Amino acid sequence: QVQLVESGGGLVQAGGSLRLSCAASGRTFRNYAMGWFRQAPGKEREFVATITWSGGTTYYADSVKGRFTISRDNANNTLYLQMNSLKPEDTAVYYCNRDPVQVDLWGQGTQVTVSS
Repeated sequence: QVQLVESGGGLVQAGGSLRLSCAASGRTFRNYAMGWFRQAPGKEREFVATITWSGGTTYYADSVKGRFTISRDNANNTLYLQMNSLKPEDTAVYYCNRDPVQVDLWGQGTQVTVSS
C-alpha cells in the first residue's frame, strides 16, 4: 500500500522560502509522474507543479512559475517543492500525489502560511 507523507510547511514572512518534502512508501514511486497541489481556505484544491517519472520535464501553474521548483529523488522515494519569494496568496495546505491524481493517495498535507 503506497502512502504519501508531506512535511516542511510552516509560517514564513512574505519574500521568504520553504522547502516541502513528500516521502513515498513502496517501490513504485519512480514509475509515476508526481505533482504538488494546494488548497487555500474556502477554495478548491488546485494544481501547483508536476514532474515526470525521470525528473526530466517539469510544468508549473502560472501563479508559481519562476518562484517554485519541483524535483525528485527516486533513490530515496522523495518529492520536493522549493518555494521562493513566497506571497500571502501562497497560503494553503500543500499536498503531493501522482499525476494524474490517484484519489486514494491524498495525505494530510502540510500547512504553509505566508504573512504579509
